[in-house]
Amino acid sequence: MTTGTSLSRRAALGLFGATLVCPRASLAGGVEAISGTAFGTRWRIAAPAGSGIARLAPAISALFDEIDRQFSPWRADSAISRFNAGPAGAQAADPALVDVTTAALDIARRSRGAFDPTVGPLVARWGFGPIDRGGSPDWRALSVAPATLKKARADLTLDLCGIAKGWALDRAAALARSRGFDDLLLDLGGEFAALGRHPDGRDWRVAVESPVSSRPAQAVLRLAPGTAVATSGTGIQSYKLNGRLYSHIIDPATGSPLESGLRSVTVIAGDAMTADGWATALIAAGDRAGPALAEMHGVAALFLVEDNGVLREVRTGSVAGMII
Repeated sequence: MTTGTSLSRRAALGLFGATLVCPRASLAGGVEAISGTAFGTRWRIAAPAGSGIARLAPAISALFDEIDRQFSPWRADSAISRFNAGPAGAQAADPALVDVTTAALDIARRSRGAFDPTVGPLVARWGFGPIDRGGSPDWRALSVAPATLKKARADLTLDLCGIAKGWALDRAAALARSRGFDDLLLDLGGEFAALGRHPDGRDWRVAVESPVSSRPAQAVLRLAPGTAVATSGTGIQSYKLNGRLYSHIIDPATGSPLESGLRSVTVIAGDAMTADGWATALIAAGDRAGPALAEMHGVAALFLVEDNGVLREVRTGSVAGMII
């Protein structure tokens, strides 16, 4: 998506520069890659050497351009911007918008509003994100039918930046699979999706970086075929004012930046959209409610909490079995 000069967790699909997941090692061991830019960040696909992965690059670029036209909050002509500008009762029938909003509202309900896809104006109010007009958030004022999205208030705005990049990554993985590529690691701005296995025959691996600068990686994750990982963190997109750290993660319950020792949440799921959405929900829920929500819904998550300068891990669901 087209981005402005100020990037944030929710700007142009979100997590640009805020992700805390990275590849464990440089390309080696019979692996080659293609890469490009999209949505204000970079994408990369690693594949076995000699697979012909280069021929996939134009199709991936075209796919991301299409998604930009649907979801970019920086573009007045995008499907989401047109919906946000509509009056009370405005409807949208864009299949992608309906699909992602349906998933977003499901996570909003299951997370008790920790994930709120209408929080965009609050994000902008604190200096992050492009949705600088709109009223108070209320995800319950959105409704979806099988083919239609509707809003109850004229000033209600939809912000899918906490989940749509994962959906875009899933689309890219599906495209690659349809073109006959079965063993890939796809990276979109630090979110990863694994197809098949590494050329060595093992699962693909990624490292969870420490949210504290200059410290080594916190953990290494094993991604089984058909799994994805996303991280939401407070480390980069934030600012200090009068000694207080203002995070780009907005707590929908207070309407203010998150005040918590929680520094990052990494989620592994069967698809990138689910991982992305739950990472957003759990970081916003905070260091106490977040792990409780993850346990309640069986979410495989790694929480990194800072206590007096010391990082503490909280593991939920099956994530322990995925850490090497």
